[in-house]
Amino acid sequence: MIVVGGGIIGLTTAVVLAEAGRRVRVWAREPAERTTSAVAGGLWWPYRIEPEPLVGAWALESLAVYEELAQRPQETGVRLVDGVHRGARLDELGAWAARVPALRAVADGLAARLPVIDMPAHLAWLRDRLVKAGGEVEVREVTDLAAVPAAVVVNCAGLGARSLVPDPAVRPVRGQLVVVENPGITTWLTCVDHSAAASTYVIPQPYGLILGGTAEEDDWSLEPDPATAAAIVGRCAAVRPEIAAARVLDHRVGLRPARDAVRLERRPLPDGRALVHNYGHGGAGVTVAWGCARQAAGLAFPAA
Repeated sequence: MIVVGGGIIGLTTAVVLAEAGRRVRVWAREPAERTTSAVAGGLWWPYRIEPEPLVGAWALESLAVYEELAQRPQETGVRLVDGVHRGARLDELGAWAARVPALRAVADGLAARLPVIDMPAHLAWLRDRLVKAGGEVEVREVTDLAAVPAAVVVNCAGLGARSLVPDPAVRPVRGQLVVVENPGITTWLTCVDHSAAASTYVIPQPYGLILGGTAEEDDWSLEPDPATAAAIVGRCAAVRPEIAAARVLDHRVGLRPARDAVRLERRPLPDGRALVHNYGHGGAGVTVAWGCARQAAGLAFPAA
């Protein structure tokens, strides 16, 4: 079987399938370190993804995996980190929130100890785990799902599904980040309005402090905008003043694969072979990766 797409969704799905004994190849247009997944801030939290009832189950299933992986942070790139979602309220969240360990109301929002994933390190670890399970990864662009030579094809192409399926319901939501030297911040902080184009978040990673961000609908530009970067630093420095003097290390841009609802379903190809779609995860691919991967694997090989 072949999994199309080598970001967090594609690699996680391939790992689940390979460890279930399936012969899996991943065909990806570019290496994992160049995907949108590699740019992501890496904080576990359902963000800009629908439908919420399904998302909650996928997210909680993934949370359990990340909590286990966080016992080996140097190997997996996953750590549990304390922080606050400023302005968030429990009564505004779905039923899933009641099952997040130690998620609690505090004076300025919701506090929790959540997984923070070093995405470049985690993607490399996933790829290695896949290979150890007998899987393969090949940089190879797919232009026609029906032409992929496998009895089962799993489409995890993310934003690429817009032209590959084709599915015009998939659209980009541009995210720009700034990475700075960490002045000693050990907790994450978010001040996010899910309907706004600008937000404020601070996420400590081993390689620096991630500052965000933006959520610009239908914007395809991958070039960092200097004015946007300055605004991001300014917003983050307003909540953590020590950030103002931090040296900038990098600018990053990624295009989230947004859709009104995640597409996770099985469909026949014209010749009767199986096609499983697993795309449209918006800004929460890492948050739901394991839950969606297990459901996709079940769709690819349904129980008799």
